[in-house]
Amino acid sequence: MSSVIRIPSPRSVIDRRELAARIDAVVAEQGGAKGRKAIVELLRAALENGRAEIARRLIEKPSAGHEVAEAQAFLVDQLVRVIHDHICANVYPAGNRSKGERLTIMAVGGYGRGEMAPHSDVDIAFLTPIKQTPWCEQVIEAMLYFMWDLALKVGHSSRSLDDMVRMSKSDLTIRTAMLEGRYVWGDQDLYEEARTRFFKDVVSGTERQFVVEKLAEREERHKRMGDSRYVVEPNIKEGKGGLRDLHTLYWIGKYIHKVRDASELVSVGLLTQKEYRSFRRAENFFWAVRCHLHTITRRAEDRLTFDMQREVAARMNFSDRPGKSAVERFMQMFFLQAKGVGNLTGVFLAQLDDQFAKRQPRGLLAGFRAKERILKGYKVFGGRLKAPSDDWFAADPVRMIEIFVLADREHLEIHPETLRLISRDAVLIRDDVRRDKRANELFMELLTSRNDPEVALRSFNEAGVFGRFVTEFGRVNAQMQFDMYHHYTVDEHTIRAIGLVARIEKGELKGDHPLAHEVIPKLRSRRALYVSVLLHDIAKGRKGDHSVLGAEIALKLCPRFGLDEDETELVSWLVRQHLLLSATAMKRDLSDGKTIADFVEVVQSVDRLRQLTVLTIVDIRAVGPGTWNSWKRQLIATLYGAAEERLRLGHAEFGRSNRVAAKKAAVEAMGGQYPALIEKVGGVLGDAYWIAEPDDVIAKNLIELGASEEEPLSIFTEYYPARGATLVTVIASDHPGLFYRIAGGIHLAGGNIIDARIHTTRTGRAVDNFLVQDPLGRPFMEVSQLERLSLSIENALANRIKILPQLVARPDARPRADAFDVRPRVLFDNKASNRFTVVEVNSRDRPALLNRLAHALFESKLMVHSAHIATYGERAADTFYVTDLFGEKITGTPRLKALERRLLEAASEPTGEEAAA
Repeated sequence: MSSVIRIPSPRSVIDRRELAARIDAVVAEQGGAKGRKAIVELLRAALENGRAEIARRLIEKPSAGHEVAEAQAFLVDQLVRVIHDHICANVYPAGNRSKGERLTIMAVGGYGRGEMAPHSDVDIAFLTPIKQTPWCEQVIEAMLYFMWDLALKVGHSSRSLDDMVRMSKSDLTIRTAMLEGRYVWGDQDLYEEARTRFFKDVVSGTERQFVVEKLAEREERHKRMGDSRYVVEPNIKEGKGGLRDLHTLYWIGKYIHKVRDASELVSVGLLTQKEYRSFRRAENFFWAVRCHLHTITRRAEDRLTFDMQREVAARMNFSDRPGKSAVERFMQMFFLQAKGVGNLTGVFLAQLDDQFAKRQPRGLLAGFRAKERILKGYKVFGGRLKAPSDDWFAADPVRMIEIFVLADREHLEIHPETLRLISRDAVLIRDDVRRDKRANELFMELLTSRNDPEVALRSFNEAGVFGRFVTEFGRVNAQMQFDMYHHYTVDEHTIRAIGLVARIEKGELKGDHPLAHEVIPKLRSRRALYVSVLLHDIAKGRKGDHSVLGAEIALKLCPRFGLDEDETELVSWLVRQHLLLSATAMKRDLSDGKTIADFVEVVQSVDRLRQLTVLTIVDIRAVGPGTWNSWKRQLIATLYGAAEERLRLGHAEFGRSNRVAAKKAAVEAMGGQYPALIEKVGGVLGDAYWIAEPDDVIAKNLIELGASEEEPLSIFTEYYPARGATLVTVIASDHPGLFYRIAGGIHLAGGNIIDARIHTTRTGRAVDNFLVQDPLGRPFMEVSQLERLSLSIENALANRIKILPQLVARPDARPRADAFDVRPRVLFDNKASNRFTVVEVNSRDRPALLNRLAHALFESKLMVHSAHIATYGERAADTFYVTDLFGEKITGTPRLKALERRLLEAASEPTGEEAAA
């Protein structure tokens, strides 16, 4: 953000004098008007050569953000100067200019700061002393045409000084752009006059209002961008903790103190020297990333999407390390810089607050200011806690934990001067402090606070104390997971999950999480729950299974935190098994008694089940917006209910016939036509059907079966609010290949199958129930959508369409998934069910996947009895319960090998030739 551009060997970027001389030679030979084409070519060549030199420098020094951004602005400056001089000398020479025929060219906005990415807009203000004269208009127009001929994106304004003052007063965006105004060329006295008038007539007296409006604008921008510094596809320029946040600090400093350079923020007392270095470091890194992005995409691209992250990481020379890929290391650096910007902003704004407070008028009420009070040695004033002396934390480093506990307990903020001291002294937190009993008691109070642990822990983390006190947590600070499922860094995800536990405990999320709301008061140890949430992802980014490694870390940390032996064992178990409940609920058939038996065998107690349920719910919800939905809520509640019943009643499981009778009785109890329907068509449905389907679906199926006895094919579609999905029921004559054709029809209508149950009646008819959502996880609700689903299935079953070529030709709803390399895997489990072989296929998610897998099973002469589809961002886990045509499990090794080969082929990306086949 320097107002003076200094770059090494500037003439190798562009030599203005040489370019001007070559233009003069063309004018001398061809004249100004006739030589225009040749002059544009000279300018274009200079621009291209300059860009090539800057791109070369970026490859040579991939982290030199400032240098490259300043070189880009320098290149544009020189071109603007050459164009101006050529026009004034050779196109519209004015012999005796009047006082009004003066023109100054100012760079404004980002260009005004003297920093540009390769494809940034060129923001220019043409200023004249009074209303424009014809000569000024001609020069401005000619200059713009030259710049447009060079394909520069020009944002321009032409105003008189009075216009500039009037418009700057009324429009914050114009005012901010003019604040950044930098002299490029033309009448220098006029520029100085404009600057003087801007600060005298626009700025003076509006400082406080500007700060308020700028901060409101910042809040609005953050909301638009996801309101977190740790979004995994950040916007470098506009996102929270990005370049625009640094610019905002500079603008405020410039508006209030007229600083000409960001380094002057130190001399006016808004930043310390160390903070300014941090400011420059973050800014340099972001500029480097932004310049790489513009260079790769050849356009003004500021979003660091997954596909770009990999490329930028490679260009900036990041490499893989055990347990951490190059792209994850690059993004960790990115988030650490964004976090630094957040800290700077907090300190800067509070410092500003103090400066404003000192300027309060002294008068009649000056003596009535609130009195300072003392709290446990700290000064409390204006709702803020302040350390009493510079060596307060050095004298007792445990105080760096204590102050956060006090702030949370008393609902106070920590004074920015004190936060500065904490950041400086955090290095004093060493092993003796980590082992200190009082320090650990204070930490546990903070973690399990009944106030707002999320806010407390976030500031604890951003001050740099959290990662020092719990070094294992420090390792996952700003740690990103390179996938489309996780929306936040590991530390941010963890802190959000702890915040969710606190909100559930307070009863704030009863509507969203009725089950967690119900069980949380029944837990034996709330401390164990909070610690397990803290530690569940603590080993991410290490070599090996993070659940296993995390369980070992828990055994070491829990005693230090003051947990007893039972709590320690429970936390370690919870961390080890924190994915068990969601994997069982989403990938297994919950109507299969063996699924529940296997799950209960691992869980073993109702308290563990309750703890695991709450941990699972907050873990899924804290992944990011949209990952929690009523479908997942229903699955988790179903598994919880079945497991709790099994744990309470022991293994005296209902016999099969008892379970069928109980289900029939439940449907009959709904009254109306149901007793008669059970009598009429219930007999054709086998025991497996009655056990597998929930009461409400059975009720719908009975009506549909009753109505379609004579029909060869019946398709029913309806919005099913209980599951947040659309229920699709197909009743047809059963035949091999029915499942894959239905799946293809649903996909072609734009639907994603999230669950499927396939049944055959005793009369040889299929009753297949599917739960369907759109690619963004929303149900089909509109009549037109439901009709499209039915028609598409009907066409697929009647063979009116070629399913595979059409599916392959469909655009992927999430093309960014291409950035990820997901190796397909096939797992067989003959122990997970007493009756079926369970086949799980993990691969990259895409529209035709389920259809291709179902087709491969059909070609392998297998019957699919149920299918469960779970997606985690770009990854899909499709589970099928299958038998051979005789209803037996698949056991022979050669057959399993052949099936695995066929499924791997189906899970791989289809080629263009396959699609056309």
